[in-house]
Amino acid sequence: MPDADAARPHSQQGTGEPEAPAPRSSGGRSTQESAAERRKRRAQFLRELTEARELRARVQPRRARAQRERQALRMRSFRW
Repeated sequence: MPDADAARPHSQQGTGEPEAPAPRSSGGRSTQESAAERRKRRAQFLRELTEARELRARVQPRRARAQRERQALRMRSFRW
């Protein structure tokens, strides 16, 4: 069985980069699936972002405190 890297040009072999996604058609079902995939990727990204912020807050408590104070000031000065 041929190796999957053998079919790709040398510039892409072993780089570990994901391949470009296939272009999506404008059909109704594929649009819904792509929207669901997008929401799934977005939810994963937001979970990782929250986790990174929590880790930063634990590792750098002084900086995290200053960030919380700045955020509180922004919220107090925000007009609804």
